[in-house]
Amino acid sequence: MKFNCTQCGECCRHLNLSSLYVDLDSGNGTCRFLKGDLCSIYENRPLKCRVEECYRQFFAKEVSIEDYYRMNYEMCKKLKELKARRENKCHYH
Repeated sequence: MKFNCTQCGECCRHLNLSSLYVDLDSGNGTCRFLKGDLCSIYENRPLKCRVEECYRQFFAKEVSIEDYYRMNYEMCKKLKELKARRENKCHYH
């Protein structure tokens, strides 16, 4: 089982929603390593940006992998909804 990331970059555009990512924030809520929709340091990205490794290191004793993925997918969906609302709002101005 593996987390199916769509590589939309939305998780990297909303770092300001969690203090966990303050060290990666370029100052506007976007990761300083995001280029387009992709991570420019993907192979060397921090542990906190690695879904599977982060699960094994910090959450495996607390929650099942299925629930962990479900929570990640739910947050992913919310971030994509934020993007859609932002884009729709821009079309009306």
